[in-house]
Amino acid sequence: MAAIDTGTNDLLADLDSGVLTITLNRPDARNAMSDDMNQALGRTLADAELDPGVKVVVLTGAGKGFCAGGDVKGMNSRNDGGGPGLGIDAAIHRQRVNQRATAGKLFKMPKPTLAALPGAAAGAGLGLALACDLRIMASSAIMTTAFAKVGFSGDYGGTYFLTQLVGSAKAREMYYLSDRVSADEALRLGLTNWVCEFDELQARTREIALRLANGPTIAYRYMKENLNRAMAGDWDDCLDLEATHHVHCGQTADHKEAAKAFVEKREPVFTGR
Repeated sequence: MAAIDTGTNDLLADLDSGVLTITLNRPDARNAMSDDMNQALGRTLADAELDPGVKVVVLTGAGKGFCAGGDVKGMNSRNDGGGPGLGIDAAIHRQRVNQRATAGKLFKMPKPTLAALPGAAAGAGLGLALACDLRIMASSAIMTTAFAKVGFSGDYGGTYFLTQLVGSAKAREMYYLSDRVSADEALRLGLTNWVCEFDELQARTREIALRLANGPTIAYRYMKENLNRAMAGDWDDCLDLEATHHVHCGQTADHKEAAKAFVEKREPVFTGR
């Protein structure tokens, strides 16, 4: 296992067997997003996208929480004049850049991303979790938009991802009322892929991540693009893109190895070529 210097203790990262684990590390604040954390997350994800040694990204939180979203105490301090402020145009641009570098990168990078939730994912933290391709939750974890409780409309892609996953009516309910969604309810709604006991979360996450890390990375790249395009794309464009990617994957060493392994009745060994 190789530890990665993120530049701040608010964000931890390590790479092991192709699995990059990124840990939001402010457990005393339920891993609420500090500016240092946010900037480091953007840098770490940018590096991960281009690093051939990273096959899959796991995003999790330290302690018994995933991410409580924005640091409301910090917001209150700034509102009271306790910190520097930006003009509205500069603030909007900064928010856009931060969202694209974090939630946007998790969603669009051509590698599988997995969110492991030991506890609550709220507000922007929910957005980060939903931006990942897959999610696993501890049975005690919850999800909530939370924005209505602090007078915000929502950020980090939550409105887009929730609408895609559960439909417009349920997404509106979750935003307007900000009720908590249990792990079992999240599983029923399709907001998470797996639920397990808290003590099993780390091992189960590792098992899934290693399966992805040992999979056909080129095929995953194009699967993800196909699936992302299908979320809002034109039908004919999606079909054409699928055809292009499918034929391309048929020329890869991974496909040829998998076909050979099928005939030989063994598990394929993928090399990412």
